Amino acid sequence: MSDSIVILVGTMTGTAEMVAEDMQAAIEEAGDHDVDIRLMDDLDATAFDDRDPVYLIVTSTYGQGEVPDNALDFFEALTEERPDLSGVRFGIFGLGDATYADTFNHGGERFEKVLKELGARQIGERHAHDASGTEMPEDTGVEWVKGWLGLLESDQQAA
Repeated sequence: MSDSIVILVGTMTGTAEMVAEDMQAAIEEAGDHDVDIRLMDDLDATAFDDRDPVYLIVTSTYGQGEVPDNALDFFEALTEERPDLSGVRFGIFGLGDATYADTFNHGGERFEKVLKELGARQIGERHAHDASGTEMPEDTGVEWVKGWLGLLESDQQAA
């Protein structure tokens, strides 16, 4: 069994949590990783630890490009306490609505920026799902995470 993967979920309406659950099923079906889902509600800057070096951030965007309410305290703790995340690897699946062009997918983008600033290493590109498109976020999430697992495997072999 390879590294465990922790999916951290920032959501307002529950869509990101549904996407995370479908991603968890796809990862478990692949058979190489244990997966745990954690809502960001009660997380703080210690949420990233050495026992779980691989994380997936699944988050929506809210309001004027903010992270969702349940992720706000966690995000602020990361930006204020600035933990060393140099041992952490992560991927990001963001949800947003492109009809709000000025703030589209900023929730995921904001997490991407702070995690990189804190030394975490991103695996693959941040995915920006568009709610105004025709694809269901759960379907897109499963497709994306399967490709992301291949990138993670390549990264582990290179290490």
